[in-house]
Amino acid sequence: MFFLSEIEHTLRLPPHLLNQPLNDAIKGELGSLFLDKVIEKLGLCVSVYDIRSIKGGFVFPGDGASTYTVSFRLVMFRPFVGEVISARLKESTKDGLRLSLGFFDDIYVPVPLLASPNHSEPDPGLKDGVRWVWEYDGVNYPIDGTDEIRFRVHNVIYPPIPLDQRNDSDEKELEQKVSKPFAPMVVTGSIDSDGLGPISWWV
Repeated sequence: MFFLSEIEHTLRLPPHLLNQPLNDAIKGELGSLFLDKVIEKLGLCVSVYDIRSIKGGFVFPGDGASTYTVSFRLVMFRPFVGEVISARLKESTKDGLRLSLGFFDDIYVPVPLLASPNHSEPDPGLKDGVRWVWEYDGVNYPIDGTDEIRFRVHNVIYPPIPLDQRNDSDEKELEQKVSKPFAPMVVTGSIDSDGLGPISWWV
């Protein structure tokens, strides 16, 4: 789930940070640049783990900042296909479930990957919300968000950044974009297997 990734980056260090210890100043700047950002194929940056090397320190004409070439390691969240993870229910809709790890919310379990057979019913606690129910041996097992939910990673994708080519006449598409912000990394999960789904199903 978590990996160390080594990166080399050319970093401009603003003049107001030059009175700090160099390592601390650079680590702070790296954090502001990379923390909570998704790097394609590497995952979501959780923290700056360490700094391996610092080279340079050049001050270019007309610029009071110093520029360094920094090699460092980041702690990245990058689940692998087949990994089993526990999460919490964030949203339940007609399209399936949306799960959250607290620091990452773009985990989706579509209807075909829910435990089957199943059905949905209106959720009295949420307007326009639905609750999914697994049917097994004549008993209904609802997914209501009380328990942690174990899911298996089905795939991980890094969607391309959309180009903003909005057309005022296309109101429906605009509404969809507003209601669902762009996610640079999307995890699709499955709970259609023994031991997966709400923990209370199996204890």
